[in-house]
Amino acid sequence: MVGGECISNHPIFNTSSGVGYVTNIAGVNTYVTGSPLAILAIVLISDVYGFKPPLLRKIADKVAHHGYFVAVPDFFHGEPYTDGNVSRPFDPWFKDHDPAKGIETAKPIIEALKRKGASAVGVAGFCWGARTVTNLGKAKLVKASVLLHPSFITADDIRGVEVPIAILGAEHDTISPPKLIKQFQQVLNAKPEIDSYVKIFPNVSHGWTVRYDPNDPKAVKAAGKAHKIMINWFDKHLKKY
Repeated sequence: MVGGECISNHPIFNTSSGVGYVTNIAGVNTYVTGSPLAILAIVLISDVYGFKPPLLRKIADKVAHHGYFVAVPDFFHGEPYTDGNVSRPFDPWFKDHDPAKGIETAKPIIEALKRKGASAVGVAGFCWGARTVTNLGKAKLVKASVLLHPSFITADDIRGVEVPIAILGAEHDTISPPKLIKQFQQVLNAKPEIDSYVKIFPNVSHGWTVRYDPNDPKAVKAAGKAHKIMINWFDKHLKKY
């Protein structure tokens, strides 16, 4: 199976579903939150479970609270991965939802946000979303980027990024193990003209920032630390626009 850890702990759906709403941006259903008058926009790119998990929407609401208009698009166009669907196992599903093609969905959304008045756009990707983030950073279509427990990217992907980038990895992660995250750091250290931040969180596993147990204080605390770093990164690089 490709990327087994991507589906090793599925989202929890028994929490609130967010304070925003779903609208259509560039032909894509998108959860949006934050003031429509905000001039800074953030796009959050989900893991394989799509844009509906309540914890992802809660993160979007948290980011919006800091003055951003936040968009969480449905990159899977109504077909996120579903645990236990024997007629649609992960490998064929993944083949139809290649992370390398995510930029094709993202570009029109970012263009639409800019037409609506966004002076700068930042992007963060969880797991599956990382490849789209790096591709957007290579094309300089955003002003700042964050990867959280990234999947399906290589050192060459990181080497091509031309915008500020923060990478948050997990100590226990076979998809992007600490050794790989350290390679990313070495690549970025060789490009001092691109501001970067890399951190490996101890005692956490792949998916810890978005698929944590909200009833586990330690899990909530670890996820919250990552969210704070993400928000601070956007503050640093977007609020000058």
